[in-house]
Amino acid sequence: MQIVKVDPRALKENPDRMRQSKSSPQADALMLATIKAVGIVQPPVVAPEADGGNGYIIDAGHRRVRLAIAAGLDEIEILVVDAANDNGAMRSMVENSVREALNPVDQWRGIERLVALGWTEEAIAVALALPVRQIRKLRLLANVLPAMLEQMALGDMPSEQQLRVIAAAGQVDQKEVWKAHKPKKGDTAAWWQIANALTKKRMYAKDASFGDDLREAYGIEWVEDLFAPADQDGRYTTNVEGFLGAQHEWMTSNLPKRSAIVEVNSWGQPELPKKSAQVYGKPSKYDHAALYLDRDGKVQTIHYRMPETAKPKGTGSDGSVAGGAGGGAITVCNVRPEVTQKGHDMIGDFRTDALHDALGRAPIEDDMLMALMVLAFAGQNVRVDSGADGTFYGGKRFSRHTVGLFDEHGKLSFDQDTLRVAARLVLIDALSCRRGMSNSGMVSRIAGDAIGADAYLPNMGSEDFLSCLSRQALEASCAEAAVQPRSKVRETRAALVEHFENEHFVHPAGRFAPPADELLDWIRVGAATDVLRTTSENDAGNQGGDTIEGEQEHDVTGQDDLQNSDLSTDEAIDQRAAA
Repeated sequence: MQIVKVDPRALKENPDRMRQSKSSPQADALMLATIKAVGIVQPPVVAPEADGGNGYIIDAGHRRVRLAIAAGLDEIEILVVDAANDNGAMRSMVENSVREALNPVDQWRGIERLVALGWTEEAIAVALALPVRQIRKLRLLANVLPAMLEQMALGDMPSEQQLRVIAAAGQVDQKEVWKAHKPKKGDTAAWWQIANALTKKRMYAKDASFGDDLREAYGIEWVEDLFAPADQDGRYTTNVEGFLGAQHEWMTSNLPKRSAIVEVNSWGQPELPKKSAQVYGKPSKYDHAALYLDRDGKVQTIHYRMPETAKPKGTGSDGSVAGGAGGGAITVCNVRPEVTQKGHDMIGDFRTDALHDALGRAPIEDDMLMALMVLAFAGQNVRVDSGADGTFYGGKRFSRHTVGLFDEHGKLSFDQDTLRVAARLVLIDALSCRRGMSNSGMVSRIAGDAIGADAYLPNMGSEDFLSCLSRQALEASCAEAAVQPRSKVRETRAALVEHFENEHFVHPAGRFAPPADELLDWIRVGAATDVLRTTSENDAGNQGGDTIEGEQEHDVTGQDDLQNSDLSTDEAIDQRAAA
């Protein structure tokens, strides 16, 4: 390696140089001014001619030599190095990549030259400090129409996604599309129009539920997408009809119980059965599942709940006949409540999931656990057949939790931890906040409040839930969140959704703690019923022959008498406690 002075006009250009695209006039003018002022700071790198001649071939510095001639220099310093067996291809590639990034077209040309000289993709990646996947991506430019490459070499490059689409298309399709969208001289190409014209719908292997048997049956061939991230399965097919057919057959063959395949509407949303309500939390064993294909052809599942059997018309929730004393119709003002029925359904699901999570994970003392077990039996979804009032539907549903309480001889034998786990599992099965038959009522809210289940509630600041709130409820939420209400409801809702993206929001109606007045009424009614039942049992004992039906009838009558008497509920409770 030595430095010598030569006439720049005597140097020969390397036909295998990497940078073949012309530099901009502004960049050339800046370098020419620098050479005229201080000369060439970094000598060009040259090598002796390979055929034994006396001349030198430029390895790096073609632009400096050209502008030195333009500056009128008679001599410049050059750095002479030994000739490389690849005619300086790798040396030129490295020098240009490090000094200034080559555009992708020149990079691709250099990579193809190195591959032709025997370099592997892995070796090129190591030498250029690039990922192997990047080398393979650039090599896809070999599939791009030469006319498009000329446009790209001018610095007019499409985005990576657009280049991906273009490279995946055939040469015939590219030629037709380029002919229709070729830009005028000096203009940039409308790459988005070109890519859009070449786009074909892709169905990805990562979204396929079917296996190789159905893939072969429907003639699906996977193509590797080299533009996909390295840690993802990039295989795809453009056989959309075959992909969807295989997915649909897989759904049909793997349909779970209490489920059905449903169609989607024009917005891509599943069409659930009429009068059904979507389940937004964890589904129960009584809910139904709907399977459908989304816009990407992926199998999706949502759960829904069918309505309970409607009560006869003219009866209220407590079975009483609607209407006034005179039988006339009662006019009800049609005012939208703060939370819609759908909103209450969502709250029921949210509460149930949070309660079950808390029962499974929250720290609970043994005395609280025992209290909750007693409380669970007061739920409105629990009845016990024991000769007393009510029927308890246990059986297989709860007996599975008792298995761990027995030893190999069938004797009750357990430790404290096993008992705690069994108690938690029973409570999870028994307590529910979902609306309908499974709702435990007040006891589930009391239990959730006692163990801090509010901390397990999800973020309710979503478009889906906030759409269930009235204007007044939305504005109240704005006041709590310090968000300025908008003139239109949907704009207010959008502002809240944006605010709650980074904030955890739980609507007051969704919290577990019941209103104090409702809780006290519930406690007093329960205590009063206990007093009346005891009185009824004593009367039955004195009479010596009442049936259970008569006992229950006496309870109801006694309760009516109590409500009509001068004795208050609180006094009845006190008397019962004293007894």
